[in-house]
Amino acid sequence: MAIRKMKVHKEGTGLLLTLFSCLFLLNLVLFHTNGKCTLFYSLSFASLVLFLLVLNFFRSPFRRFPFDSEGLVIAPADGTIVAIEEVTENEMLHRPCIQISIFMSVFNVHANWFPVNGTVKHVSHRKGRFMAAYLPKSSIENERSTIVIRTKCGCDILTRQIAGAIARRIVTYAREAESCHVDEHLGFIKFGSRVDIYIPVESEILVEMDQKVTGNQTPIARLAKQN
Repeated sequence: MAIRKMKVHKEGTGLLLTLFSCLFLLNLVLFHTNGKCTLFYSLSFASLVLFLLVLNFFRSPFRRFPFDSEGLVIAPADGTIVAIEEVTENEMLHRPCIQISIFMSVFNVHANWFPVNGTVKHVSHRKGRFMAAYLPKSSIENERSTIVIRTKCGCDILTRQIAGAIARRIVTYAREAESCHVDEHLGFIKFGSRVDIYIPVESEILVEMDQKVTGNQTPIARLAKQN
């Protein structure tokens, strides 16, 4: 049986150390002032649950896409498909696209992967609101980072990391002019969020609404062959 590697994501290391130190000191002070009382046991249990929840959020599984990824668009994040619709993307691409949106709850892995292989053409960050990430307006009104990747066949794929009501920090590792691969991390969004992918309208969609997808593992579309 294959053993899946799991580690703590680098974005959570500092927070987890700080949280552990604060909770440890709080429990230590309570123990010295009140001893082994009901309050101490209750606080110890609550501290353990809180720490494990945050630890779970920052888990970073080792993943590699098991098949040939050329021509495919791979889910860049864990979560649920909340939108599949034809829209006109006016911020960067200025053309009709199919928008596929993945909503990540606080229980999902929050690392993001590149959805296609290619070269990073554009990276930008725009400040905005922090409304619930599952709402349609969050795509254009929330704080977000936009990454455009040009595939080897010359197709531009736009990926947008979107902050949510709880998420207050978007981390983007993509850099313009650098090559990228689906097995590499695109970035990380802290505490609940959404990722949108904009692909050509002639693409074949491989997922459906409310489907659960896994980042770096679930193909969500197949790009049409370029003439």
